[in-house]
Amino acid sequence: MASLSPSLDELVDALKRLPGLGPRSASRIAEHLLSEDRARATKLASALDRALKRVKHCELCNTLTDEPMCAICADETRDRSKICVVESPADQRVIEETMAYRGLYFVLMGLISPIKGVGAEDLHLGKLLQRVQKDETIREVLIATPYTPEGDATAHFLAKAIASVASQVKVTRLARGIPAGVELEYTDANTIAGAIFGRR
Repeated sequence: MASLSPSLDELVDALKRLPGLGPRSASRIAEHLLSEDRARATKLASALDRALKRVKHCELCNTLTDEPMCAICADETRDRSKICVVESPADQRVIEETMAYRGLYFVLMGLISPIKGVGAEDLHLGKLLQRVQKDETIREVLIATPYTPEGDATAHFLAKAIASVASQVKVTRLARGIPAGVELEYTDANTIAGAIFGRR
């Protein structure tokens, strides 16, 4: 069957590649934006264009920010002896919302996953290890990866790598108050707070 609109097909194809969107959801969103809500579509396109031009990685923690250094890393009141390692900015935001942690962060932007072709070298781990090795104020690295096979592999790799470059730094991991197989982004704040306080 011939395509009625190659441009619409291209938009649907781009949308369905986003996490959590299948072909039907992508098609509904595209059709809604183009047929019923063009003003919102224009605003969305403008916001995306602006973000692509302005947003970059924080030079210290690797999260997404408009400035060379994010607001958390620039905050002198934070406990600089602790670094919490998370998979994504979404996980960082969830931990911040608990108000149970006042240290700094490092955002991996992914997890080690041989099936997806993601290795340790793809996660900016060299930047983290260099930071831990050179900064003598760091006393603890809290690994807050999910309890999934990829999260466990990443945590295991990190723990060994940190021990090899900074044996004086204590490595902890979120307690198992976080259910296995559940992403931090979808876990309630109380559960995360309890896992932070119960870390080992």
